[in-house]
Amino acid sequence: MRSRFSAFAIADAGYLLRTWHPTTRPVRLQLDPHQRWTRLDVVAVGGGGPFETTGTVEFRAHYRHRGVAGLLHEHSRFVRDGGHWCYLGAVPLVE
Repeated sequence: MRSRFSAFAIADAGYLLRTWHPTTRPVRLQLDPHQRWTRLDVVAVGGGGPFETTGTVEFRAHYRHRGVAGLLHEHSRFVRDGGHWCYLGAVPLVE
């Protein structure tokens, strides 16, 4: 999760696509050059241990877009594929 946040922060679309599971990965990814990711807060982690194949991460990612502060709150699903963790997608949050 932290490496994907870092990839968003430096606009590394290639890394984001490589770490996205092939069943849910978009064909291409366009990152907004006006969006600056500033901080990641990991709220909760489920699974994802050394002998597990699935895991979840709930996080809050802070950003600024054209000078306006914003927040992305997501509960993400990950799966181990070929020995590497891949992002599957978001689980709907119940708040």
